[in-house]
Amino acid sequence: MSRMQLALNVDDLDASVAFYSKLFDTTPAKLKPGYANFAIAEPPLKLVLLENSGQGGTINHLGVEVESSEKVHSEIARLSGEGLFTQEEISSTCCFATQDKVWVTGPANEKWEVYTVLADSDTFGTSPKLLADDLIDDAEAGAVCCGGSAGDPADTSTACC
Repeated sequence: MSRMQLALNVDDLDASVAFYSKLFDTTPAKLKPGYANFAIAEPPLKLVLLENSGQGGTINHLGVEVESSEKVHSEIARLSGEGLFTQEEISSTCCFATQDKVWVTGPANEKWEVYTVLADSDTFGTSPKLLADDLIDDAEAGAVCCGGSAGDPADTSTACC
């Protein structure tokens, strides 16, 4: 099963969780300080909320959750074959989960990921930071993920997840 992912910056995580719980008639699948995600069955959607005061209501990033690592790898091959620059993250920890993923950047600089969750994690993450102009690696960016840093997951000025 595949589903779309929408990662939103929110000003107030508690208020946003309450609103989206009512809107989609479900509770978060994962709730951590500064972070929540909903696995919504209908419509099939992974909704990720990243607390980032002053940025509420803006898109952090977009994605497609897929069922397996094999699907992620086939998307890496397909996207590369289409001439798109890809940033691969295999067995990376991001947004309280270990994941395989690939990133691409759209023409308006919107960040898209195709990913699968391999396992839950107790840590926010250590995946490479995505900047507005480019994808850079951990050595350049430091350990960050899901738009926030490992030290400050609420800092969602960049994208990942």
